[in-house]
Amino acid sequence: MNLPPLCQTRIQQKRDEYDFHVTHRNQTQPGAVLGVSPSTNESHRSHTQRSASDRGLYQKRRRMMVDVVAETGHNCSQIKSFIRQQLLSPERQSTISKITMLVIGLIAAFLEYSILLGLVGISCFYLTGYLRNKHQLNRYPGPFLAKFSRLWLGYATRFGNRYQIIHQLHQKHGRFVRIAPNELSIADPDAVHIVLGHGTGTTKSKFYDAFVAIHRGLFNTRDRADHTRKRKIISSTFSQKSILEFEPYIADTLACFLRKMDQVASEPNLVQLPPHSLDSKHLDKHWRIIDILPWFNYLAFDIIGDLAFGERFGMIERGADIAAVEKEGKVIYLPAIQILNERGEFSATQGSLPAGLRPYMKYIDPWFSRGAASVQNLTGIATNQVNLRISQTGQSRRDLLARLQTGQDADGNPMGKDELIAEALTQLIAGSDTTSNSSCAILWWVVKHPGVHKRLMEELDEHLGTEEGVISYADCKELKYLNACINETLRIHSTSSIGLPRILPQTVSFKGHILPKGLVCSVPTFEIHHDPDVWGDPFTFRPERWLEPNAKDREKAFMPFSCGPRSCIGRNLAMMELYMITSTIFKRYEFALVDPNLAELETREGFLRKLSW
Repeated sequence: MNLPPLCQTRIQQKRDEYDFHVTHRNQTQPGAVLGVSPSTNESHRSHTQRSASDRGLYQKRRRMMVDVVAETGHNCSQIKSFIRQQLLSPERQSTISKITMLVIGLIAAFLEYSILLGLVGISCFYLTGYLRNKHQLNRYPGPFLAKFSRLWLGYATRFGNRYQIIHQLHQKHGRFVRIAPNELSIADPDAVHIVLGHGTGTTKSKFYDAFVAIHRGLFNTRDRADHTRKRKIISSTFSQKSILEFEPYIADTLACFLRKMDQVASEPNLVQLPPHSLDSKHLDKHWRIIDILPWFNYLAFDIIGDLAFGERFGMIERGADIAAVEKEGKVIYLPAIQILNERGEFSATQGSLPAGLRPYMKYIDPWFSRGAASVQNLTGIATNQVNLRISQTGQSRRDLLARLQTGQDADGNPMGKDELIAEALTQLIAGSDTTSNSSCAILWWVVKHPGVHKRLMEELDEHLGTEEGVISYADCKELKYLNACINETLRIHSTSSIGLPRILPQTVSFKGHILPKGLVCSVPTFEIHHDPDVWGDPFTFRPERWLEPNAKDREKAFMPFSCGPRSCIGRNLAMMELYMITSTIFKRYEFALVDPNLAELETREGFLRKLSW
């Protein structure tokens, strides 16, 4: 297929960070194995360099005042003569100079005092808020700037390391940290129920307003009544019974993925890795190195495309990040994965900034302009796909979009078109991002630990025999060690590591702390998933912890999909995908890290914690 020049350029430039080899485990000839490795790529470096330049080196434009003489006929010469004779005569120049200097002096004084008064006014505004402090947070530790503004939090989110900074603050100050004038971060598993649990009446904060595009969807709806209405329409779509109807579509796309991986594995120019890269048992094998993260992205996008819009985006077949979008009556092709990543970081940053600053950030940092464009482009992709699907009559598919179209609220009302597009957009974002990053993280953590890798392979071989095709959900969902590996990855590599902010509807007493009505509270997932009091060795990847007698006691501190009434509605679907993908690829291929000494995966965080792209 001949792609447009823009697509060819994008495809050539876009490369992700994780390399792999592919073929069947049972083959003995060269190319029989799939190897795994992190690598660098030019696109990522250029993107990083561009971001670094955006952080502080802004272009400075020169401004010049230009005098323009407009010819107005015969009066022009008379005017010029009057100016020379009267206004610029020697006796008047002294007076004009004095007046000019006086005016300039007054202007300078005015500007000087205006700036001073402005600074004083701003300081008084924030100081007054600090002194009044209706939420009585002055006694809580945290960054100094957090007492006055959210600006520091927006800065941390802008550069993708918010959860790491929050972690450092909790390590320094303890379980309670003030991160904004009216927001507390609480790193205590017992606070999960108070902030996120059922029956507490908490609502989402204004942070979520930054995620609204064409219409409020289930994810960013803050009003409780509206959320209840939407959830009633959508919940049956993601029930355990309903998702089984989606399995054939997932299996078809996964089979397409296997065919592509087999093709990649059979290509010539296999490489034999140096001895330091692999243990001795692998030295006599040849390996195909490929970037695995983009392939997991293509797989996840094509799965959700088929489920949500009735057809795959075609990323697996093309081996490229590309999706169609209609703009001004024309179909153009855009890098959807890149756009999705940019959109997530942009919206999370906007939501973390003071609301009054958000409209003006694009004038300060060009990164915000690109982020705003990504929001529009991603919305365009969802709109284009929904319009195509609606125009196709006589469809008998029972997929996500079909169920959303037929869903009704308590009064029998279906969703409007804008609402339908908003929900389809939500599924596109949540259904692709989480699956791709979690799949890659599972692969990396398992292969990095040879004992875990060996035990998982043995379980798959014991229960699945010689099967090398797509593993059905029924065949793999009861495999205990597979479940332990998935859960342990979701714990140590949380899908979302930040705290999800909620507003308290009434004053709450919690462990000697009075949390007043209206206070914004968040419980950071990363902290809960790495609490030594719960997990013992929280930074160790150890799936066996999920098979221990006290595993049930730890579930209250395990929330990869959040919890309570606002938890991820697509949890069942996401877990089915992870079970099928993980069991299928580990049963069919053998993996090895090119650099087993790599300490950890490099990640960036917007709303979701992602592998660096």
